[in-house]
Amino acid sequence: MEQLRKALMQAERDKQGLKAMPEPEVAKTATSEGQYEVPASSKALEQYAYTDTRVMSLDDAHLEARRVLNSTTSDEVMQAYKMLRTQVLQKLKLNEWNSLAVVSPGLGNGKTLTAINLAISLAQEVKHSVLLVDFDLRNPGVAQTLGLDLESGVADYLLRDEPIKDVLVNPGIERLVVLGGCEALNHSSEALGSPKMIRLVEELKQRYPDRIVIFDLPPMLLSDDAIAFAPYVDAMLMVIEEAKTTPEDLQLCADMMAGKPLLGSVLNKATQGVA
Repeated sequence: MEQLRKALMQAERDKQGLKAMPEPEVAKTATSEGQYEVPASSKALEQYAYTDTRVMSLDDAHLEARRVLNSTTSDEVMQAYKMLRTQVLQKLKLNEWNSLAVVSPGLGNGKTLTAINLAISLAQEVKHSVLLVDFDLRNPGVAQTLGLDLESGVADYLLRDEPIKDVLVNPGIERLVVLGGCEALNHSSEALGSPKMIRLVEELKQRYPDRIVIFDLPPMLLSDDAIAFAPYVDAMLMVIEEAKTTPEDLQLCADMMAGKPLLGSVLNKATQGVA
């Protein structure tokens, strides 16, 4: 896949654009539980986003430490993620897609933070609701990064028949719902390919027309999870790390993706900042 194989080279030439995301500044969030503005024209969106979903507040200090976008994040950082959001929305609309997986070659490349901040930025674009799904089943990190103390998660739905409505959470951000994980699963690739999981994914993607679904998947070179799940998403977004991700890593990922559409790549931990 030419775009992926050239990602590092392109990123070095274009660090002022999407490929080099600046580091979100330490900041605090300001939210008000229960105060939402739902488009009157979208009854389905209203039902999805707020009617049956628990609202959990976020801890300001935790968000500061984890560099999660919020109302006081600097304009520079917000604009960087808006640029990413715009490119993602354009490609999704062009192809009539509504789901993407955020992946990386290895650990620590920044895929989970990128998935979270992209989801928040997309939710701020008022035409859409966003569902962020943590399918890094071996090492779930979305809830931890957001500071959500979940009582149940993906594993409870899969293993204990917990109703899906009871594991969805609104993190105090309008139009955003999170399906997180609080328990690691050893046989994660089998779980991702199970009939129950496939039915869930189709339900999440199809029930509401205004929804964009973002899946945070495990690193591609550490397990077969991302490849096992790839057929069930429309496209992928690759997060790579400057000075760590090698051309050989990218080539392996390109071979493993086997033609799955790539929306683009995000260069993380670039010289002038960290995504």
